[in-house]
Amino acid sequence: MKRTTSVLSAASFAVLGSLALTTSAEAQSPPNYAAEILGYSPGTGAANGYQNPDSALGEPSRLTPGEFGGPVDPFSAPWQSGQVVSIGAGGSLTVRFQFPVLDLGGNPHGLDFLVFGSAAFLITNGDFSGGGITDGSLFGSSTGPTRLSVSADGSQFFTLDPALAPLVDGYFPTDGSGDFSKAVSPTLRETDFNGLGLSDIRARYDGSGGGTGFDIAWARNADGSPADLDAIQFVRIDVLGDRAEIDGFSAVPEPTTRALLVLGALVGIGLQRPRRSGLRLLSQ
Repeated sequence: MKRTTSVLSAASFAVLGSLALTTSAEAQSPPNYAAEILGYSPGTGAANGYQNPDSALGEPSRLTPGEFGGPVDPFSAPWQSGQVVSIGAGGSLTVRFQFPVLDLGGNPHGLDFLVFGSAAFLITNGDFSGGGITDGSLFGSSTGPTRLSVSADGSQFFTLDPALAPLVDGYFPTDGSGDFSKAVSPTLRETDFNGLGLSDIRARYDGSGGGTGFDIAWARNADGSPADLDAIQFVRIDVLGDRAEIDGFSAVPEPTTRALLVLGALVGIGLQRPRRSGLRLLSQ
């Protein structure tokens, strides 16, 4: 079940109001990317030279460096060994987010975090000079099954319902000019991109940086019942067939609570010091 924003004291909301008047919540919100590798097994068929799991840490790629590089967009995926890590059949990758990822009801499309791969839209009109058109199909995407599991403590993991969780390294190809904390609408399908060029694809993305979206509420106990997690900080990808390339991870904060998340971090810091004000959580 989706959670609502944590209840704060009146003093907390007073501070929040002050923050809202002085600066935007968007500017205040820190990005939340994968910050640490907890485990990596390349599996069978992982691409040679692409087995550095640290490539999945930090912000997903906005630019591919070098002579044959350039801006990352839905037609030009990240492809260098310093950008993506390859996971073959039977392999896995486990990461820790820098901050907890909350299961919040207001997140756009109900999604809580994104996984970025190296898939791109196939150019079908033969124009690779900037005027490419796609039919919506992908190249470089994973075709084998994948499994995602999430955890709050890095010890006990819960598998996301495979009937709901999409494959990683597929839709939607990364757009380095977009917002990595905003999900593309999961209602979009391959046919929705048929006949589109880059500008029209970006219009479909509505400002998003792409990526495959996942909902913490899809987490299940061993008996198939909902795990009912409030938040997670660890994600594990298991590739069950073929292979997948992973570029990064990003949380999707609820837009109306971005300032609250920043405030919560400030409160957490303040609670470690002698209290000089009335700013505190009601639950204390």
